[in-house]
Amino acid sequence: MTLFTAIRKALRLFDEYEYQAGTWDCARNIIVKAERLPDGDNIDGRENTRYIVTNLLGSAQLVYEDIYCARGDMENRIKEQQLMLFADRTSCHDFCANRFRLFLSSCAYVLMETLRRTALCGTELAKAQCSTIRLKLFKIAAVVKESVRRILFSLPSFCPTELLWWRIYSRLRTGSAVPSD
Repeated sequence: MTLFTAIRKALRLFDEYEYQAGTWDCARNIIVKAERLPDGDNIDGRENTRYIVTNLLGSAQLVYEDIYCARGDMENRIKEQQLMLFADRTSCHDFCANRFRLFLSSCAYVLMETLRRTALCGTELAKAQCSTIRLKLFKIAAVVKESVRRILFSLPSFCPTELLWWRIYSRLRTGSAVPSD
């Protein structure tokens, strides 16, 4: 491996130590993640250091990656539902109406997550946020025709995500959606 190749990779170190501030009743465990990220042509890279004050036991890397980062990811999912699926729109005066709006938003999130985990597995949208999936898959102009036996959707002659649509359709129709791990 050349020096130039090593510069292009992130270097991470974890450490922990005990610290007690003057107002604290006992010492607490401080976890440090020291990271040097590649930064274009800058040979020194970019520093990305994080400190966590915790009372959790375990190795510094385990606590940081498996607990702290997982908690942040969970908060991102909550934010995704609030902002991208409009779970924050509870402006009705009636509690039942607001509860129903939140219920619909939660159902939309469960459907979106199931679609992402199964039918979108292995595609460019497998890890996409809800707003991206809505924009690329659901916000497409279509003509809807109803007959006695079926509902027909006529999509535009040019659709940038047409191949993805057909892939998702065939996975959902045959039930061959592959769950991701």
